[in-house]
Amino acid sequence: MKFESQPSYSLGQRTPASREVAAGESGGNVTLVSQSALGAINRGRVLQALYDNGPKSRADLARLAGVNRTTITGIVQPMIEDQLLVEGDASPSDVKGGKPARPLYFNPDAPMLGAVLLLPGTIQACLVALTGEIKAVTKAEFDPLGDTEAFIAVMTKTLTATLSEAQLAPFGIGVASAGMIDSDNGTILTVNLAPVLTGLPLVAILQERFSLPVVIDHHPRALLVGDRWFGPGRGQQNFAAVYTGEVLGGAFFIDGKVYRGLAGSGGELGHSVVQIDGALCNCGKHGCWETVAALPWLRKEAARMGLPHPKSITCARLVKEADEGSNAADELLDRYTRNVAFGIVNLQQTLSLNSYVLHGDVAGGGMRAAELIRQHVERLVVKRPGQEISITVNGIGEGHTALRGAAGLVLSSHLKLVI
Repeated sequence: MKFESQPSYSLGQRTPASREVAAGESGGNVTLVSQSALGAINRGRVLQALYDNGPKSRADLARLAGVNRTTITGIVQPMIEDQLLVEGDASPSDVKGGKPARPLYFNPDAPMLGAVLLLPGTIQACLVALTGEIKAVTKAEFDPLGDTEAFIAVMTKTLTATLSEAQLAPFGIGVASAGMIDSDNGTILTVNLAPVLTGLPLVAILQERFSLPVVIDHHPRALLVGDRWFGPGRGQQNFAAVYTGEVLGGAFFIDGKVYRGLAGSGGELGHSVVQIDGALCNCGKHGCWETVAALPWLRKEAARMGLPHPKSITCARLVKEADEGSNAADELLDRYTRNVAFGIVNLQQTLSLNSYVLHGDVAGGGMRAAELIRQHVERLVVKRPGQEISITVNGIGEGHTALRGAAGLVLSSHLKLVI
């Protein structure tokens, strides 16, 4: 079996991939880590090193992790036996007289991961290989104001069509959902644009119908996980994902871990206040970031300015028309990106993440929109020496990134990884 070469990333200042430590100090007290918990941490770090660096031999992984080869073998051998990892063809060793190196990577024939992207009115389901390849995509629509049983029927039919394409029973199903999510209890708390989903214990429903493990998380958090494993977040220890569309949301990756907050409540960025006594938001409050940096605001302003077909305006269209010489489009694009930048400035001042990945409508504006946002952030933020702020666009596409992120939620749950 041959492996294609992958982009190489150094672990740099990252926590070593399998640091041999069994205890840590917190506030003067020693917190012990059980062997099973330590194993999960080490396993997760080795797998992340493979995602970040591509196929690597045991010796390469040991060198990246700063541990001995025996330690690495103890971590990867059970995953080889479980057919999660597979060894490729041997290649000559760099060490004179050394054994030929056999690169390890994810087994393309392992059970796949079920993934669902649930947005107001639409469902996408697919299978995701451990390598990130997406297969068996099924799409459907549902009435966001309709009947709960009708929605469940559509969801069941869509997932059944996708899962029937799997050669082996998938490891589980990951759901990336719009709205406010209680990830601990597997419940969709509320979706303003799709009331039919409000209060739905979706994890329990899907587990009962498909007899598979199911996990659910907030849509922007799934985008973040997709970024971390397959996109611009590779190799990073701190960054945020920012999504704009009909709503605005985000998620944080801090010190090498996804930040969720209590019951998954962290990351409701769209409802952080940027304008005291500002416009009324869908949540019932005033001045939320979402009220000035999402599509409803953009289209209202396009109509007020007299731009043609304002109801279909997008960031991508603004960039195109601005490039073609439209002063009105150029002005509105500048204001839109400035409004997106305001929220990022507050994040930067609070968390100093330095790196932000754009998704959704604003990402459709490509690097032109990203560069405008970066310029506004640089102008507004209080700079620190040596600080470099990066604003990038995930070019994979929102749907694929969210689906891969949902699959990543399953993988982390199945292997009890720390991400």
